[in-house]
Amino acid sequence: MLTIDGSFGEGGGQILRTSLSLAALTGKDVTIENVRAGREKPGLRPQHLTGALAVAEICGAEIQGAEVGSTRLIFKPHAIRPGNYEFDVSKIRASAGSVNLILQTVLWPLAFAGKTSRLVIKGGTHVPHAPTFNYIDEIFLPTVARMGLICHYRMERAGYYPIGGGEVRVDVQPVQALKPLTLVERSKSMSVELTSVVSNLPEHIAERQLNTGISRLKSLGLQPTGETTEYPSPGKGTVFFVLASFGDARAGFQSLGELRKPAEAVADDACKEFAAYRKSGMALDKHLADQLIIPIALADGLSKLTTCEITQHLVTNIAVVERFLDARFEVTGEIGQAGTVERVA
Repeated sequence: MLTIDGSFGEGGGQILRTSLSLAALTGKDVTIENVRAGREKPGLRPQHLTGALAVAEICGAEIQGAEVGSTRLIFKPHAIRPGNYEFDVSKIRASAGSVNLILQTVLWPLAFAGKTSRLVIKGGTHVPHAPTFNYIDEIFLPTVARMGLICHYRMERAGYYPIGGGEVRVDVQPVQALKPLTLVERSKSMSVELTSVVSNLPEHIAERQLNTGISRLKSLGLQPTGETTEYPSPGKGTVFFVLASFGDARAGFQSLGELRKPAEAVADDACKEFAAYRKSGMALDKHLADQLIIPIALADGLSKLTTCEITQHLVTNIAVVERFLDARFEVTGEIGQAGTVERVA
């Protein structure tokens, strides 16, 4: 049995998610100790527990320590079973736990399950410290589609912090093998698209976010396009999203509204992240580089990426992946700086 120290490196939930996903894929028993030791509230939160139970369900795993607050989880997987599944964070506790982090936990085992699986996941679609619906739909899934994984993904309703209540539906098509990926340069042609969203809030908030974003990016010499829209939701929320396309390279930057945070500040946050990425000259944003580590490790061949920032999150994720798989990575660049991520074996 493998033992993974959840306090290692970044010390967050990604250690748990990667470990469970790869345990299911490889059939290896794993004990994860010190779960989320690096967080203010260590141990399993409802979102992490939902993800653990979801992976256990799709592979019939024996699981110990599966309760909110637990800092030690023992996971013994069996065969992965494709099928129709529904996962709801609120069944454990009313929560806006991220549906997209749960998706990324079960995605790779189901991708290699041999048949199509259909998922309904309920919780938060636009919540802090997690990829939004927009990011998954516009950045993550189009990129892994280039590697051979095809998913049909749609949002029925948005879920915001603190009440959640969002829902996504996903069809995961089976793959025999993943293709390697090389994204080291941007094409000279670039497009920037802005999306400004409100749910159960005045439309002028979305308009102010969009106008601020257009103004900020025009000051950089760009000509962005944009739209305002409203997402159905049981709660109130607002989102601003920047999609940058450089040929095959796609990058996304998101910002969420908060109580007493002006609409202009919401747009500013995403635009500042985009400006730093653009200045770096690298192909990928820091989040996508991290999210591609598992599929690159599973691909038949070697891959190479450049990213605007090497994060502790990315380095930690690589270390966990290398415990489960024979893939080996080389990272060039300091944490907090632009750099290169290469699978070398």
